[in-house]
Amino acid sequence: MSTAALPILETIDLEMVYHVGKVEVHALRGVNIQVQKGEFCSIVGPSGSGKSTLLHLLGGLASPSSGRVLIDGGEISRSDDAGRTRVRREKIGFVFQRFNLLPTLSVRGNLEIVGQIRGNGPVPRARLMELLEMVGLPHKAEMKPLDLSGGEQQRIAIARALVMSPPILLADEPTGNLDSVNSANVLELMRELNERLGQTVVMITHNPDAAETGHRIFEMKDGHVVRTRAGAGVRAHA
Repeated sequence: MSTAALPILETIDLEMVYHVGKVEVHALRGVNIQVQKGEFCSIVGPSGSGKSTLLHLLGGLASPSSGRVLIDGGEISRSDDAGRTRVRREKIGFVFQRFNLLPTLSVRGNLEIVGQIRGNGPVPRARLMELLEMVGLPHKAEMKPLDLSGGEQQRIAIARALVMSPPILLADEPTGNLDSVNSANVLELMRELNERLGQTVVMITHNPDAAETGHRIFEMKDGHVVRTRAGAGVRAHA
């Protein structure tokens, strides 16, 4: 795990307030976290604790009510939509609970389309096959997503998130739709990516066992980070 002086991700006094009718809902209340380059961090907490809101702000999917979000020392929290979109394209890959693969395209097509959407042109075939090898599914390249198991679809979703080699991978309940065997396989893949490639990973999970994959665990409640502790991921390498 890298010990870079400058955090790759940082929040400073982060607040998020939603309005539901006349009611103010404080989703985040002064959240301060730092994630170093090459770290694997888990965010846990009960429903309504603010963990998904925090991940969305880290990924530039929304702007906070107040406070700051910094990526590689640059603030994104006050950027306009175009500025946040540019940061997402260059620095962030997303993996969600729902795989969000396009059912009419092959596995290879689901990876190829990333370059088109992001305006980078065709993704080289060698890069696509490298990614499919990385997730252990090169033999599934021409299959359609619905012909794959849930665990295989999630591994393809992870490969898709890595097409443009983003330095940060944000995962929102990546094992939430999987059984225990497929969950273990996906978590092992993310751990290997972190260890072998130095991929920075921030993962939301409701599963305490899954959270232990991380080097550090941020525990949230009522919009606060109430505790930060070491996960089994760091203890395994001590």
